[in-house]
Formats: sequence, C-alpha cells, structure tokens
Amino acid sequence: MTTPSLYDRDILLWVEDTVAKLKSHDFEHLDLENLIEEVKALGISQRRELRNRLTTLLEHLLKRLYVNLANDYNGWERTIREQRRQIHFLLKDSPSLKSIWTDTFTQAWELAIAEVCEEYPQTLFPDRWQFSSEIEPMLNDKFWEKIN
Repeated sequence: MTTPSLYDRDILLWVEDTVAKLKSHDFEHLDLENLIEEVKALGISQRRELRNRLTTLLEHLLKRLYVNLANDYNGWERTIREQRRQIHFLLKDSPSLKSIWTDTFTQAWELAIAEVCEEYPQTLFPDRWQFSSEIEPMLNDKFWEKIN
C-alpha cells in the first residue's frame, strides 16, 4: 500500500510547501503534476465565477423587470448592484475574462431564464435578452434610466 502524497493528505500544507519551493527556486522537488492541475483549476474557477455571477445578475434583472412584486424590488436591486460590483472586480483582476464574455453571457442567459421561468411560472418572460449584452451596459448603474 502506498502512502498518500502530501497533496492528497493536506492540500493547504501542500500549497504552503509548493510556495516555499517556488520562492527558494527548488524547482526540482516541485509536485509538477498537481501544480499544473491546480493552476488549470484556478482558470476554470475564474470562468465559473463569472458565469455564476452573470447568471445571478440576469435572474435578478429578469425578476425586477418582469415580476410584479413591488415588495421584492429592493432586494432584487441590491443583488443586482452587488453582482455588478463583483463582476467589475472580477474583470479588473482578470481582464482576459472579457474575451469570453459573449459565450459566458449566452450560458448565463440560458441558466437564468430557465430558473426564473421555473420560479415564476405565471410570469411571461422574453425568450431572448432584449437589451444590450455588452459588458459596459450590463455593468452600468444607469441601466434603469436607459430602459424606462
């Protein structure tokens, strides 16, 4: 029976050990296989976060625009502002995510419309996003002024 690797036993300790080896230029003793997987996972995580935040943004925009529950408007608008803020920070930290915006928007739209249609079956939602799906308009706080 083989002893589990440090990576398998304690991921945090493995990260600390890997950072120490990188800082000391001890490249010979790096666990390259797991390091490569973790770096790949980081990129996947960034893309997933953009999709999830954009999905949440679209869900709440759809609710605010089409669901007639005035008592819920404030909560939806707070969520819209927060998701916009977080997407802005995410794109600032990882500008290359802008290159996948269109594909991510399409995925997020499909997830968002399915969710709100299930949550509010009595509400008639559009079959496509009727406003700009470009980054700047989507993240603009003046969105309400433009659609009213």
